[in-house]
Amino acid sequence: MHDFHPPIGDAGLYWVVPVPAGALQWSDGGRSATIEMQDVAVIDQPKWPARKAPASPARMSFKMVFEATNKTLTYEDKSRLFRVMGFLATCRMEARVAVPSIGFSWRSDPIDKCPPATFAMIGSEVNGKYYEEDTAR
Repeated sequence: MHDFHPPIGDAGLYWVVPVPAGALQWSDGGRSATIEMQDVAVIDQPKWPARKAPASPARMSFKMVFEATNKTLTYEDKSRLFRVMGFLATCRMEARVAVPSIGFSWRSDPIDKCPPATFAMIGSEVNGKYYEEDTAR
């Protein structure tokens, strides 16, 4: 069992890495997005979500392609000052990972062999003070 993710930061943030300039490309008027990153420093933490579970340094490269459908979506929680509006999207992905310390590596099928998953969304989100400013417009 392997679980690859960025290290959990001291503030408790997880699954977050900086995206370098040029790694995210938009097309089709904002209805399609491709993110491609190479050799991202992550950890292999098989006993996650235990925060202090043993972890090994690992590297991940991936490409994800999101494509909006014509189905609009809105999720809003006024009591929490949160709104997401956009389009249901499909997502295809290819990835490879390596854990050098144990000689482990894995590679997915190429992206063109990946059936699209329909769990994604392309749109905009507002929250907190931005929610109130956006609502006032």
